[in-house]
Amino acid sequence: MISCGWQGDLPRVPGLLGMRTPEARDAQGRPLRGRIHTQVQSTGPVADFLLSDRGHVPYPAADLEEPGALLTVRDQPDGPATSIPRERWRFARSEGGRITPDAGHIHLDGGFEKGRFYQVTYTAEGAPVQGLSMAALREAVAWLKHGGAAEGNPAPGRLRWAYAYGRSQTGRLLRTLVYEDLNLDEDGREALDGVIANVPGGMRGEFNQRFGQHSKDRNNMMAHLFPFTDQPSVDPQTGAKDALHARLDARGSRLRVYYTNTSAEYHRGDASLIHTDPDGQRDAVLGPSTRVYHFAGTEHGLGIWPPTDTQTAPADPTGPVERSQNLRGVVDYSPLLRACLMHLDRWVVEGIEPPPSRHPRLADGTAVPPDRLAAVFAPIPAARYPRHNPRPRRLDWTTMPPTPGRAFGSLVSAVDGDGNERGGIVLPELAVPLAAHTGWNLRHPDIGGAEQLLVFAGATIPFPRTRAEREASGDPRPSIAERYPSREAYLECVRAAAHALAREGYLLEDDVPLSVAAAARLWDHFTR
Repeated sequence: MISCGWQGDLPRVPGLLGMRTPEARDAQGRPLRGRIHTQVQSTGPVADFLLSDRGHVPYPAADLEEPGALLTVRDQPDGPATSIPRERWRFARSEGGRITPDAGHIHLDGGFEKGRFYQVTYTAEGAPVQGLSMAALREAVAWLKHGGAAEGNPAPGRLRWAYAYGRSQTGRLLRTLVYEDLNLDEDGREALDGVIANVPGGMRGEFNQRFGQHSKDRNNMMAHLFPFTDQPSVDPQTGAKDALHARLDARGSRLRVYYTNTSAEYHRGDASLIHTDPDGQRDAVLGPSTRVYHFAGTEHGLGIWPPTDTQTAPADPTGPVERSQNLRGVVDYSPLLRACLMHLDRWVVEGIEPPPSRHPRLADGTAVPPDRLAAVFAPIPAARYPRHNPRPRRLDWTTMPPTPGRAFGSLVSAVDGDGNERGGIVLPELAVPLAAHTGWNLRHPDIGGAEQLLVFAGATIPFPRTRAEREASGDPRPSIAERYPSREAYLECVRAAAHALAREGYLLEDDVPLSVAAAARLWDHFTR
């Protein structure tokens, strides 16, 4: 098992594994210039921002006085933008009470407000060849499979198969590698044999663009790029026809690919696009080398324990504290990933087909527009279902900032009367529930943007413990005591659900005790 440091814009911090990317130059050897469009947001008021996403190395402004540079602010990813007059902001930062010119920062008179989206468009100088990231990954794998002892290979001639696992950003990288078909090494051999792209949703990203920013993954930025589905589809607005796997399929590649997502990527607005047409009107037909799995009732990460509404940002453990209006999602979906890996190995090596794709579908009513869920959560005390569900839009990147077009047809899983999802793979501790587990959660007023979804977050909304508690609160959902006569009876139901899921192949039999232990932990917490 190896990690490949493919990213070229990592913060220059000792110990980080990254790539030193060569810079493209013009015919006279001069640095290139080009337009940049990026977005920043904070959990508290700040005087200035680094011109990058989450602390990565920024593209420096070519001209600190650039009159055509733009700064806008909005309150929803797909909401209207207000321009901030150029005389109110500058390329600078605060140092010791003074404002110092700085090509890598922006400073706003009066400061930036917490929770609001600020988008800046400017001319940058210096263009690393970002697309080399995927070549680096491919060649690292080729070296493992074919390199000799003289090249430092730790197991020369012994490694036949190679699988890639990418989570979130690296899942988007793998979707991009698949689309570009950068899986053949320089001798024409398949590098990767299998891929698990976990929680990328329908996104790719700026991995092969000049002046690309690897980390950008927010709604309505350059990440929602047609095509989304592995097989050919047509965008009814633009008339474009393409497929994510078009190049792989054209040459008969045997690469096997899993796309796995949580409920958070569905409520972010893009996960459903990998198995529907772009307008969300029809289910798509998946190719034979692809599996699409939705992990129902989960958030982007592996759940947070003990239950809390506060944590540091997952992308930056040293960064600002995030707070949500509900408890965060608590469900750990890692057992489902273990089953994916086992089945991927058998699929590649022995040709044994994995369990079929399982995700929300229009055909059976489990895929619905997000506003359809509001009626279910409205009677649940303090559920706080979002009043606005932002949808990614088609963006014309021939202009900077991009010109927005029609929204894509974002869908989410339908839910039952308890608020739990009906589409996808349901873990045993959700099949026998003690709470509603969602892929959405709102930002807390403490961090601003209280009408916005907290990116990556799900919610846990516990059932009342007793009938008396339910009647006092007005919660329409049966209480825990009304559902299960005892802890032992509850855990026996969980065990039966785990065995059933294992028989279907979505859970390993070895992980049945783990599901029961996770359920016991939930019981002890939510009944005390």
